[in-house]
Amino acid sequence: MAAEPATTWTKTIAVALTGASGTQYGLRLLQCLIDADVRVYLLISQAAQVVLKLETDLEVPARSGDAETFFIDFLGAKPGQLRVFGRQQWTAPVASGTSPPEAMAICPCTTGTLASVAAGLSDDLIDRAADVVLKEGRKLILVVRETPFTAIHLENMLRLARAGAVIMPANPGFYFKPTTVDEIVDFVVARVLDHLQIAHQLLPRWGDPRP
Repeated sequence: MAAEPATTWTKTIAVALTGASGTQYGLRLLQCLIDADVRVYLLISQAAQVVLKLETDLEVPARSGDAETFFIDFLGAKPGQLRVFGRQQWTAPVASGTSPPEAMAICPCTTGTLASVAAGLSDDLIDRAADVVLKEGRKLILVVRETPFTAIHLENMLRLARAGAVIMPANPGFYFKPTTVDEIVDFVVARVLDHLQIAHQLLPRWGDPRP
């Protein structure tokens, strides 16, 4: 792969898409990060590729290089701004504490991924990247998409919260009177962006007048 151009990105954020329903949250988050000139390291589980097809009709190539080309075109990313890594690509920067991203969001996050990260298994690159972010004291956000939660799910959330992760279930608010699905998606993505310290104008702040 060609060397990256000498571009200064505002941040480097890792994003993982897993097989939970709610891939629209992940896609919208990716678009917002790209638009904010953030360098993105993207990790996609095999189940996420299936759910993307079911929920959005997007057919993401299985090979990481082809998937990278697909998402660069889909999101309008600048050269070198978006990298896609395979599930067992242990040479990826996110696999080592010597090159951690500034933060990571798993969006959406399955309860299976939640359990793997909570147990510190690091069986694939998503789990390992999350483990690296935690151990290096960076911010890890898990947008868990499941209902109802079992005691096992809740115990895993508590374990990760105690380790410093942010547990952010995909629970949109309705006090701003959304009229479209996009506005509901934006509510959740806006909260993720706030915790990543990425400026946005997805929705009015509480107490501000609605446009």
